[in-house]
Amino acid sequence: MGTTTPPRTLAEALRARGDESLAGLLRARPDLLNPVPNDITQLATRAGTRASVVRALEHLDRFALQTAEALAVAPDPAPYGILLSLLTGDGLDDGEQRDDVGAAVTAAVTGALATLREQALVWGEDERLRLVRTARELLAPSPQHPSPTGLGPTVAEATAGMSPGRLQEILTTAGLHATHDPVSAVAALSALFTDRTRMAELLDTAPVEALSVLDRLVWGPPYGEVTPNPTPPVKWLRDRGLLLPVSTRTVVLPREAALHLRAGRAHRVPEPAPPVVTAAAERDPQAVDRAAAGQAFTALSTVEELLKLWNGGGPAILRAGGLSVRELKRTATALDVTEPIAAFWVELAYAAGLLATDGESDERYAPTPASDEWLDLSAQHRWTHLATAWLPATRVPGLVGGQDAKGRALSALGPELDRSAAPDVRRRVLALFAELPPGTAPDPETLLRRLRWERPLRGSSPSGEGTDLRSRLALWTLNEAELLGITGRGALASQSRALLDEGENAAAARLAPLLPEPLDHVLLQADLTAVAPGPLERPLAETLSVLADVESKGGATVYRFTPGSVRRALDAGQAAADLHAFLAAHSRTPVPQPLSYLIDDVARRHGHLRIGAASAYVRCDDEAVLNEILADRRSTGLRLRRLAPTVLASQADPGSLLEALREMGYAPAAESAEGDVLITRAGARRTPPRTPPTPVPEGPPVPDDTLLGAAVRAIRAGDTAATVIRKDPAEGGPSSTTSSGSLPRTTSAETLATVQAAAMTGTAVWIGYVNAEGAASQRVIAPVRVEGGFVTAYDHTADEVRTFALHRITGVAELAEDGEG
Repeated sequence: MGTTTPPRTLAEALRARGDESLAGLLRARPDLLNPVPNDITQLATRAGTRASVVRALEHLDRFALQTAEALAVAPDPAPYGILLSLLTGDGLDDGEQRDDVGAAVTAAVTGALATLREQALVWGEDERLRLVRTARELLAPSPQHPSPTGLGPTVAEATAGMSPGRLQEILTTAGLHATHDPVSAVAALSALFTDRTRMAELLDTAPVEALSVLDRLVWGPPYGEVTPNPTPPVKWLRDRGLLLPVSTRTVVLPREAALHLRAGRAHRVPEPAPPVVTAAAERDPQAVDRAAAGQAFTALSTVEELLKLWNGGGPAILRAGGLSVRELKRTATALDVTEPIAAFWVELAYAAGLLATDGESDERYAPTPASDEWLDLSAQHRWTHLATAWLPATRVPGLVGGQDAKGRALSALGPELDRSAAPDVRRRVLALFAELPPGTAPDPETLLRRLRWERPLRGSSPSGEGTDLRSRLALWTLNEAELLGITGRGALASQSRALLDEGENAAAARLAPLLPEPLDHVLLQADLTAVAPGPLERPLAETLSVLADVESKGGATVYRFTPGSVRRALDAGQAAADLHAFLAAHSRTPVPQPLSYLIDDVARRHGHLRIGAASAYVRCDDEAVLNEILADRRSTGLRLRRLAPTVLASQADPGSLLEALREMGYAPAAESAEGDVLITRAGARRTPPRTPPTPVPEGPPVPDDTLLGAAVRAIRAGDTAATVIRKDPAEGGPSSTTSSGSLPRTTSAETLATVQAAAMTGTAVWIGYVNAEGAASQRVIAPVRVEGGFVTAYDHTADEVRTFALHRITGVAELAEDGEG
């Protein structure tokens, strides 16, 4: 094919491209690489498959899609001028189409066409633009699938089944010369509808009610229902072909007539430029950073509290997977947040690899070993870990509480929460934030309009959420970014910009000065409380959380000491002297006397009673205490009996007996079978090592430059092998059989002689080859060595040196000389 010859097929158009252009196609449509096509023809075939075309259309922006839709209703092939007129109109719409809009559309068409060409959705020269057939079928109008443009079928399509007599009646009523040739009749009617002057004269005679009917159909849908006895306006339109019958009760406005009424435009409002994301508020960038840092610190505290809550083994897993509604409510109450927000924190900890299932028979959720490593990090690095886990996560907490396509409830940590579009939406939303000046909070509505313009066909989900899932994901992103501290007061924080542009270390460096320094002290109060005026160092916070209960949170955390909390510390192995020393070392105020008395009183009674297994027993050196227990009516359910003056036995298990006696006001201690006091420490349960959940990919990954280069070379080599001119093995003449043709056939002796000669002369030959799996292929090889029943040769098809078994070569033929082609 000469360089100036217009391409006749998509394969020829792709073959004429340069390597960079082919790489651009494979980069934009990575699904075409799985597996790597054998040659250009196979690449073109794969690029025209329905699944691949649908995926490519979903990645088009609004105007590129409008351009493709205009080509779908244009003649095939369509000159550039017709395409432009479909997008800008014919200029005869009484000034409705402003000049500046027309100029913007004209300027944008070139870029839209370049995008469609790059993605192999459009091919051909400007005077013969062709939309690939599959895309035309998807975007062209039909009764079952109306066109996005709202246009109906052409006159020729709508009258395909109409009788010649009916056509003549329409021509006569419309004032046209009747003809018995259906083709001429259709052409005459089409010419009438595309003639501005004659069409205007015809419509001037139309009743006002008829024009109202046309106004309702002109921008779509173009179909309408009629009764067996239509009204006069509808009958007037039908008699003149302005409404053509599709069935006995359905009529359609033909495309040519609709375009006249639209002043030649395929779309009511062309959108050549993306909507501008406007500012909802302008804030001080430093205030935004501080607000985001404060929320980031709250996020860390919340996740830490969640890990502590599930430290000894979290809630059980539902049979279908995930958390029950009751457990989610309980978690939300413990975290002091709403249930949707609790679902977000649970899902975030799961995505970050901090929570997982323990794999036991009674399977539960619990912190992972990675959670201990995370807690040892600095606050700023803990935050970057959460943020970088959130960005690529495909699990969507916003779906919790909804239903799937089968009406089943979606639960937190359940198996049906993955949405592959979520990471792309999150990153795009944050990218739009980053395009605004620092401190600027975008208007959510303009942000959503921008996202809809960029991907108008995206958002549908196999779970049945509808076509607006992308907008819902964007709104959830706004809320989650604020909760996580990515944004502050609605604007992107500088530490988040650093995370997106420079990485985790840069973000951590920006965030560190904004976070409060951990404190090593508290303020003890006389009312048995301790006030932490800021975040505490981790060892201090862990010990204090065992010794006291959190009473309130906020800028300062208030802890309250109770007999139960002190007993909890003693159960963890602390002695009264240890507790006194701890409080004295970490309090900036003197230890109040009531607190010292409380610790001593609980410690004096702690362990006075001993609980063991009988099922359970109680032993005490003081017989009076055991007598008191037996006389107490609250102990009836424990079914106690005296085994010895200092020992009581119970049929309850040791744990139940321990809790029951504590509720009665005693301070028993559990002991082992050897009689030693059992020390119970917090945070004893961990899952086996777990990896974070893998995000569900939205499609094939975008290949890197190395893979693209190798793929292009392989396709070029295969194409060379498939299209090279060969000598006919039977007659010795030139042949241009492609890869779809028959394999060459020669005898074993002829095959051996030909490849040996080629190896000696260094020439290439054409072979047919059947591999070990029985797959047949054609190859162009340059033999290097022939020995031991094998041919070592450079395979032009695969662009590498390979070894071929002689007995698997079906035949061989020499390539034609240049002059023979």
